Amino acid sequence: MAAVIERGGRFLVTRRLEGTHLPGYWEFPGGKCLPGETHEACLARELREELGIDARIGAEIIAIEHAYPERTVRLHFYRCEIADDPRPLLNQEMQWVSRDEMRTLPFPEADRRLIELLTRS
Repeated sequence: MAAVIERGGRFLVTRRLEGTHLPGYWEFPGGKCLPGETHEACLARELREELGIDARIGAEIIAIEHAYPERTVRLHFYRCEIADDPRPLLNQEMQWVSRDEMRTLPFPEADRRLIELLTRS
């Protein structure tokens, strides 16, 4: 699950940590669901754990399945709203980027369709 959080025309992105799949790539914050956890509960939990924020989980924007050589991922991207300022609790890099800046950052291949969708609008 991943959160698409937009504020003032900029999107919140974080950088994948060393020791994870695709380290150093930028991504939309989120993570994996625990057994029996709904997408919404997963995303709310992950945002609290990673960024110390409570979020209102909105509509799903897009679901994408992508096969990397080492694994296949299925990502669900949801619009989310936050009231507080996020803090990178896992010492990950974090930034707010414009649509133009988003096009210049390295994102995982699985995020490509979402980036195209967001940068068109």
